[in-house]
Amino acid sequence: MSGNELKYINDAFETNWIAPLGPNVDAFEAEVAQYVGASEVVAVSSGTAAIHLALLLLGVGMGDKVFCSSLTFIASANPIIYQGAEPVFIDSEPETWNMSPQALERAFCDAIKNGPLPKAVIVVNLYGQSAKMEELSAICNKYGVPIIEDAAESLGAMYKGKASGTFGKFGVFSFNGNKIITTSGGGMLVSDDRESIQRARFLATQARDAAPHYQHSQIGFNYRLSNILAGIGRAQLEVLDERVAARRGIFQRYKNELSEIPGVTFMPELIDTFSNRWLTALTINEKVSGISVTEVLDALSEENIEARPVWKPLHLQPIFKERKYYPHNEQESVSETLFNSGLCLPSGSNMKDEDVETVIHHIKQTAIKRKERASYV
Repeated sequence: MSGNELKYINDAFETNWIAPLGPNVDAFEAEVAQYVGASEVVAVSSGTAAIHLALLLLGVGMGDKVFCSSLTFIASANPIIYQGAEPVFIDSEPETWNMSPQALERAFCDAIKNGPLPKAVIVVNLYGQSAKMEELSAICNKYGVPIIEDAAESLGAMYKGKASGTFGKFGVFSFNGNKIITTSGGGMLVSDDRESIQRARFLATQARDAAPHYQHSQIGFNYRLSNILAGIGRAQLEVLDERVAARRGIFQRYKNELSEIPGVTFMPELIDTFSNRWLTALTINEKVSGISVTEVLDALSEENIEARPVWKPLHLQPIFKERKYYPHNEQESVSETLFNSGLCLPSGSNMKDEDVETVIHHIKQTAIKRKERASYV
């Protein structure tokens, strides 16, 4: 917490605005819109809800196809299933770890030959790093298919001077408890399409008709953010830039110290982009470094330090194993390589210098011990 949350929470209690509407919600929407430069936004209960609404607004339904990044959390794809649609997974490329333009182009070529075209493309900005939005947008525009930009992890990031989350027909942010700023649970759908966001607001409020009684002509959803949680978000947004600076500083310290280990490579930052470095992610080439991701995870766990592998690609998930997948090229599946060699380190904005040094120390010790064992053998 930033320390200012109680001010907005108390305002909600004192004015008796507790429900999923009220002054904090209105203000939070306006403040996020101003921060990212979006014309219209609607605050909802989660980033997943925002993706679901975006698919609804694009008319995605039973049997439709939706192209989706494979290297991401499952929430990026679950709403496709909610709509009875079919996800088609697209691999990453090595310069951003995000959706591969060449894999996307192949997927579109197949769709042209075999039909039908997808109704939407969900592009994810992994770990705070924007995808190659210029190339991806050009491909999607060529085929007339809209982009939903899943910027759940990348609030505060920039791509060629423009805020992450504002390149697609719709953008999605998450304020889940683990994100760079949080409302405990919450999300935001953003767009420059005023009419679509107005409809999203209607659908997210149980699709209640304009009538003096409760009347509903279509199915809606209970997706609006509460006024209390929006108050938390307002205080969090005030310190977003500080959080980004802190995360970038943590990333740089890890990189400065751990890059000296042979075979350790950090997640790139594409030229003309600015990552929020939500998580510090790296890869370990076991053949070069002599240590494995599993060894590092185990060593840190023994010291009560939590680290995690990179996301398991969705095309490898048991629930999606039968779905179509387009690798970066015929010889290379970048997302699978990243999953097998990738590691996310503790990256919280409130980490102290000594916390970061402790993580660095134990990783270095793991490398030293492995080298000593190898020398002994």
